[in-house]
Amino acid sequence: MTALILAAGVASRMRPLTDTTPKCLLTLGEKTILQRTVDNLLANGIGRFVFVTGYLREQIEDFVANQWPGLDAVFIHNPVYDATNNIYSLWLAKDAVAGGDMLLLDSDILFDHRIVGALLASPYADCIALNCAINVGEEEIKVRLDGDGRIREISKVVSVADAVGESIGIERFSAPFTAHLYEVLERMIVADGRVDIFYEAAFEEVIREGRALYAVDISAYPCMELDTVEDLRRAEQELIPLLDC
Repeated sequence: MTALILAAGVASRMRPLTDTTPKCLLTLGEKTILQRTVDNLLANGIGRFVFVTGYLREQIEDFVANQWPGLDAVFIHNPVYDATNNIYSLWLAKDAVAGGDMLLLDSDILFDHRIVGALLASPYADCIALNCAINVGEEEIKVRLDGDGRIREISKVVSVADAVGESIGIERFSAPFTAHLYEVLERMIVADGRVDIFYEAAFEEVIREGRALYAVDISAYPCMELDTVEDLRRAEQELIPLLDC
């Protein structure tokens, strides 16, 4: 299985901390966010990594090379990182992840390693990590399920009243789902030019075309998406003591 980590963004909401440092290389506790991510994946037996970089890419490449010498890692550069959204970075990795199972992760998530374990242990080969403990608002990527636990909607525009929780940005996809996803991405990116939207729009299209995608409740484990300086401060106070105990 390949872990695909998207780390191309500028993270303007983190300025001035990200003026000279990629968001994923900011330090929380004694480790960078990226170090925590990769170590969590290695702890779960993941051996192959694909990184899509953009902003200050050399720093990320150097950090990975120095921190994990010999890691099976592929780097893909998004040259238009400042004009595209994560759907474009995901599309750029199509050749690197073709033909196999994939764990997809955003690089700005602070999370317990057991979340990855829960996805890998799920009976469903295609599933996402869902935090049902959070009170979702308009800005969260929300999820609506049917009675069988299958995802019917996943986006920011899901009604708060219908949402069962927040997608935290970690997904497990089988090879067939991944192949279907990249067929959809090819249409959305190449034919329609939809490069500035969230990749969840492609997930929804795959679902509409008949693929089942399930949610795994990971509410018991600490996690947080890090978007702002305030998020970093809260994570330092609330999550790091739990993760480093």
